[in-house]
Amino acid sequence: MNITTKEFGIVDEEKVYLYTLENNRGMKLSCTNFGCVVTEILAPDRNGIFENVVLGFNNVDQYIQHKTYFGAVVGRVAGRIKDAEFELDGKQYILPKTEGNNHIHGGVKGLHERVWLAEPIEQKNAVGMKFTYFSKNGEEGYPGNVELTVTYLLTNDNQWIFTCHATTDQKTILNVTNHSYFNLTGQVKDDILNHELTLKCDRFLELDKELLPTGNIINVENTVFDFRQGRKIIDGVHSNHPQNILVGNGYDHPFIFTENHNREIFLKESVSGRTLTVETNQPCVVLYSSNQLQGDFTIQEGVQARKYLGLCLETQGLPDAIHHPHFPSIVLDKGETYELKTVYSFGVEQA
Repeated sequence: MNITTKEFGIVDEEKVYLYTLENNRGMKLSCTNFGCVVTEILAPDRNGIFENVVLGFNNVDQYIQHKTYFGAVVGRVAGRIKDAEFELDGKQYILPKTEGNNHIHGGVKGLHERVWLAEPIEQKNAVGMKFTYFSKNGEEGYPGNVELTVTYLLTNDNQWIFTCHATTDQKTILNVTNHSYFNLTGQVKDDILNHELTLKCDRFLELDKELLPTGNIINVENTVFDFRQGRKIIDGVHSNHPQNILVGNGYDHPFIFTENHNREIFLKESVSGRTLTVETNQPCVVLYSSNQLQGDFTIQEGVQARKYLGLCLETQGLPDAIHHPHFPSIVLDKGETYELKTVYSFGVEQA
C-alpha cells in the first residue's frame, strides 16, 4: 500500500497538495486538502482494467472557477436553507444568500473551498488521509467554533471509507456530505442514464420550485422514485412526474432509508460490470443526476460538461431540517459529537 504526494496549486497563499492512495490490488483514490476533494478513483472493470469513476478537474483553480462541488466535503450544512436564515434558542442567524433567496452548501466559501490540514494514515489493510479544519464562530454566518475531522481510508477490499467527526463550543447546526459525482463507465465514456440504481428507501421528500423540501414526505409506490427493485436513471429523465420535471428532468431528491449499514445503495453499470455499494449511518441520501451540470468547460478526461455525466449519492441528514421539526434534527450542541460514516465498496459483476 502506498501514498504519494504532489503539489496541486495555491489557494490564499497556502499550498494545496494532491494525495494518491493505492491499495495492494491496484485501486487508487486521489484527494486534496482543498475541500477534501476526491479528484479521481481508479476502479477495475470486469476485465481488470482500472479507470476513473468520478468527475473531477486537473488543478485547484478549476475547482474554484466552476462551482460544481465535484468530490468535495460540503457544509457546514449541505443542501439549501430556506431564506438563508434560521433560529436557535430564539436567536436569528443570517447566512449569505448563495442561490436566489436561499443559502446552499455552506455558503460563499463553505468547507468545500477551505484548505484543511492533512496527515497520512497507515494501517495494516488500509491507507488514508486525515483532514482537520477549525471553522470559526460566525464563519459564513453559522454560530460556534466547530472542529472538524474528515478521514478517507482506502482498504485492500476496494472500499473507500469516509468519516467526519465534529464538535462545537456552542449550539449550532451541522449536516455534512461528500459531493462526488460517480460514473461507472470509466473515463466518462458515456453518461449515467443507463446506470441501474437500487435504494432501500420507500419515501422521498417533495420539493418546491426553489428545490427546497415542502415538508411533505411521499411514498415511492407506483412512481419512478421507487428504486427498491432496481431502476435505470433514464426512467426519471423521461418521466412526466411533476417532481422529475421540476428539477430539470431527472432526480435531485432526498430519499429516506428504511435501514442502514445493509447495502442500502447499490449502483451498477452493465457494460463495464462495475458496481458500487454504499452503506451509511445517515438517515437519507440526496440522489442528484447532474441535471444542472453545464457550462463552457471540460472535466479532467477532456469531456465537455453536460447534463447526466455523473450521479451524486449524497448521504446526509435531511435538507433544511432546521425548518421542519418533524425531520431528524441537525442541531449539534456543546458537548455532543457529530459522527458521519459512509462506506463505498467497489466491485464487479461478471457478464
